[in-house]
Formats: sequence, structure tokens, C-alpha cells
Amino acid sequence: MAIVSEDDFHQSSNSTYRTASSSLRADQEALLEKLLDCPPPGLQRPKDRFSGTYIIFFGLGIGGLLPWNFFVTAQEYWIFKLSNCSSPATVEEPKGSDILNYFESYLAVASTVPSVLCLLVNFLLVNRVPIHVRVLASLTVMLAIFVVMTVLVKVDTSSWTHSFFAVTIVCMAILSGTSTIFNSSVFGMTGSFPMRNSQALISGGAMGGTLSAVASLVDLAGASDVTDSTLAFFLTADVFLALCIGLYLLLPRLDYARYYMRPVWPAVFSGEEQLPQDFPNPPLVAPGSSDSQTPPLLPILKKTAGLGFCIIYLLFITSLVFPAILSNIESLSKGSGSPWSTKFFVPLTTFLLYNFADLCGRQITAWIQVPGPRSKVLPGLVLLRTCLVPLFVFCNYQPRVHLHTVVFQSDVYPVLFTSLLGLSNGYLSTLALIYGPKIVPRELAEATGVVMSFYMCLGLVLGSACSALLVHLI
Repeated sequence: MAIVSEDDFHQSSNSTYRTASSSLRADQEALLEKLLDCPPPGLQRPKDRFSGTYIIFFGLGIGGLLPWNFFVTAQEYWIFKLSNCSSPATVEEPKGSDILNYFESYLAVASTVPSVLCLLVNFLLVNRVPIHVRVLASLTVMLAIFVVMTVLVKVDTSSWTHSFFAVTIVCMAILSGTSTIFNSSVFGMTGSFPMRNSQALISGGAMGGTLSAVASLVDLAGASDVTDSTLAFFLTADVFLALCIGLYLLLPRLDYARYYMRPVWPAVFSGEEQLPQDFPNPPLVAPGSSDSQTPPLLPILKKTAGLGFCIIYLLFITSLVFPAILSNIESLSKGSGSPWSTKFFVPLTTFLLYNFADLCGRQITAWIQVPGPRSKVLPGLVLLRTCLVPLFVFCNYQPRVHLHTVVFQSDVYPVLFTSLLGLSNGYLSTLALIYGPKIVPRELAEATGVVMSFYMCLGLVLGSACSALLVHLI
């Protein structure tokens, strides 16, 4: 295990790597695809003063996922809105009940399908539409959607429940798609920065999940009016989205960020030499905007195949058990009627604990980055996480139809297993994600970031689909 800091790193044309040593040489070679990039005297690499760029990417990570997390976390609000009726019962009420019963399934479809489509669109637009246009446009659309949803919180929708349901699903689809474009674009951009900036963005996303879990607990503990608490949720998301626009506009003003946002001169992937990246007085534009052609997909897939497998399988195992299995593990002392065992057990031991452990795992990668991108230990650790699935299955999952035996007869076990699930997911997935854009030429870094996002989406879709089967087997 090695602990590293940015001061211990040297910069190549598209990679960050440590000083050579026998134990790390194989991993370093994976990150040294290009010659050392030594800037001329007129273009010295500036320092990240006060960690300004790191903080900006961390904030963008929070803003990119916090609105979506708040949208899906406001479960009580959707139940209230879709079942609320100020008039006497009507013939249409059973339809409203059906909508309510299957709302989460509709929401999952409205979230997943646009994400996959927008990832494909974003890959095709990488070199056709400048990154600042994609980022600012997606943020603006996300903010507009949340402003609409915020306004609807205090609007009486009891007379048009079905229309409200349709508006909600459409808003979710647009929000999910634009959020995907924003997150994959910014992550692709960080591929031209040192790895700590990619790590900041990914950790920020985990912080968004943690904040939404905390907000849900606060709401559960003290909120008297569901519309008031949801209004606070959505207003918070509005503020974060507006903050993200300001942070992104501030980013090019930092010397450190401007250095890494220099143009990338197009090169043939087959191995032809690039034009000098430190060409005198280059215009300061986002990486990848100088080429109007679609990035070559096949070379990227070949280069990132191993890391792609790690990401897909990691998120497959995670989404297989979280939240479908974890949210149905009950406290063994539930019969006592205490608030811990009834009201707060699942929110604390499932959502808050998992998100906090995931955040810790991602943040650790800021200091420790082992195993490396070509190490066989990385896929080995990823495959080892398969053992977590039976561990959760034999906790006190309820109801049980086929597997009646509960092996782990203590509430300590689900807490321990959830911590391991979150830590391993955060640490290993972050390593694989930040390595991806570093093992390809710099002009393909942004497109590779989009491909890595696709790996994530594929893993989540496969795991979510198989989780239903696992539930039926229990």
C-alpha cells in the first residue's frame, strides 16, 4: 500500500504517475503512453492555489447528482401528491392507486433509458459541440426542470393527478438525460487534469448522495408537513445547480485550470506523433473541441476493456443488493417497537451508512492509489465482492419465502456488511474511473470519460434488472 500526494507526481502529456520503483513500474508503464511533457519557460505548470480547482470539481460533483438524489429521495412527497385528493372519491381513484403502486418502476425506466441514450449522444457530440456549451446547456435545463418542480410543490394537483404524474415522469426523463450529459462531459474534461481532480468530481457525487440521505433522515425525524420539507429539498437543489453554473464559469479563470484546458492537437491513434502540446500562445479552449470528427470508439474500448469490466461488475454487485435487498433487512429487535428498530433502522443502516462509506472509499483514493490500472489485483478485488451477496441474503431479510434460515442473528452484521459494500464500491470504482482517461492519448481523454460513464450505466442497469430475480429467489 502506498500513500501519495500531488507533490510526489510528475506530469506526462496525458497521465499522472509516481516516481519509478520496482514494485510500481508495471503500473507506471500503463500510465506512461506518451513522452514526458516538459513545458517551455513561457508556459510553466502553475500550482492549484488553495486547492481551488479541486474544490470546484468537488462542488460540480455534488451539484451533478444532488438534484437527482433529492428527486428520488422525496418518496413521501410523491405518495402525498399521487394519492392526494381534496374531493370525494371518484371512479378514477383506482387508476391513481395503480400509478402510485408502480411509480418507482416508472421512475426507474424514466431515469435509465434517457441516461443510456444521452451517453450515446454525448459521445457523438464530444468533438462537434464545445464542452462548455454542453455543460452550461445541461445545467440550465436541469435548473429549469427543478424550478418547475419546486413551483408545483405548493400547487394543488388533486384534480389533475394523472397529468401531474405525466409531468413528473417527463421531468425525470429530461433531468436524468441532462444530468448524464453534464456528469459525463465534466468527467471527460477531468481526463486532461491530474487524477486528483477526477477523484474530486467522483467524491462530490458521493457527497451528494450522503447529503440527500441526511436530509431524508431530518425530514423523517421532525417534518410536520411533507410539502414544506420537499420545498426545502427542491430549493436546496435549485441553489446547488445555480452554484454549479457559477463554479463552471469560474473554472477557466484559474491559472491551474487554464493550463490543463489548453487545446489538444489532433493525432492519429495508430501511433503517429502529436504536434507539440505546448505550442506558443495556444487559445484557451476546452480539450477535444478542435476536432469535428467522432472519436474512434474501438481503440478506446480496447484500451479500457479491463477497467470497463471492473466498473461494470463492481456496480452490478452493488446495485444487485442496494437498495433492493438492504432496504428490506429488518432489525432483529423490531418487535420491541423502539424508534431505532422500526423507524430509523433502514434509513440509517442502509441509505446513510452506505452513502457515507461510499464517500469515504472515494476520498481515500486522493491519498492511496493502489492497485494500478494493469494490476491483476484490481479485478481480483472486484470479483471478491461477490461474497457480499450471500452475506446480505442471510441477514434478516424479510419477507422470506424460499430461504427461511437467517444465519446472522445480530443487527451488527448488516451494519458491518453495508460498510464493506460502500467502502469497496467507492474505492475500487473511483480507481477504475480515474485510470481510464489516463491510459489513452490526451485527445481521447474526454471521449474515454464518456465511455467510462457508459460502463457505469451498464453495470447499474444489469444489477437493477437482476436484483428483482434475487428477491424472488429469497
